Amino acid sequence: MAENKIDTENMYQAIYDFPDHMVKAAEIGNKINLKRKYSQIRSILVIGMGGSAIGGDIVRALTKNELKVPLKVLRHYCIPAWVNSDTLIICSSYSGNTEESLSAYKAAAKRSKMIVGISTGGQLSNEMKAQGHDIILIPPGYQPRAALALNFIPLLYLLHHLELIGILILSEISGAVDILLKARKNYSLHSVSNPALELAQKIYQRLPLIYGETEGTGLIAVRWKGQFNENAKMLAFNNDLPEMNHNEIVGWENNTDILGNISILWLTDKKDHKRTKLRQKITREIIGDLAGDHEIISVDGDNTTERFVHLIHFGDWVSYWCALLHETNPTPVTKIDRLKIILSDAGK
Repeated sequence: MAENKIDTENMYQAIYDFPDHMVKAAEIGNKINLKRKYSQIRSILVIGMGGSAIGGDIVRALTKNELKVPLKVLRHYCIPAWVNSDTLIICSSYSGNTEESLSAYKAAAKRSKMIVGISTGGQLSNEMKAQGHDIILIPPGYQPRAALALNFIPLLYLLHHLELIGILILSEISGAVDILLKARKNYSLHSVSNPALELAQKIYQRLPLIYGETEGTGLIAVRWKGQFNENAKMLAFNNDLPEMNHNEIVGWENNTDILGNISILWLTDKKDHKRTKLRQKITREIIGDLAGDHEIISVDGDNTTERFVHLIHFGDWVSYWCALLHETNPTPVTKIDRLKIILSDAGK
């Protein structure tokens, strides 16, 4: 396979550089210097869309056992009624020009003075600077989905800087770099020993359905879905356990000719709740051969944080290899670009 003839904009390198981005992101995080005062934070709202929003999901998952205030990720134009002067607003837009995020920022600025931006620039940075808000600038030049580490790691450092989380998670993120540096050597190879390529070969002509645990691997499933969509240009869907046991499991009955084209990807971790593990096992048995196949996916790591980012990186490579198997350039997102043009022509 002539990868370079398909991947003409080098998404390969962007994925390969994920651990290097983690190092760079930590450097950015260590240099955070806030000009405004932030006190009595009772809630956190992360505003973002797509690849910029998933960083907030990751932070929520990684800090769920430590963060003492609620953190919500908003993917919309309008902000909820509970946002007030005690809410820390984090506006995350890689380009700085995402219309939903700009709209939500303007609404949030009327409720709270505690606002921090994470962006490469654009209209968001210009407006926030004009209002005297703090901005964390991250490097430009990537697709938002390929800048994930540059997005979520500075957010973690921001929470630490504001004394909302301790140092342990930052140390674990640093420790994860070595694991990913080793893992990428295998995941990036067009080789029979590459498990990411092996999985891609099994599923690229099917519809991936990704199941994970709520507030854990379920959030990684959201990332996997987005990567299949944008990199491989494949439809993919996700859901969480235990919730899917209360509705979706019943849907595995009719339209059996369609069900056979679905590959279920079970994202698992050793720290999954013991009842979730049991539910996963029973659910696989109930669905059985109605699905095209079942793939149980887990990765190595000394702690939850290491395994979390490792599983994200593995999924990025699976989506990349699916793109190449489809002989599809993984970088362009022409339908998104077309939509933005039509929306722009339609006015506000």
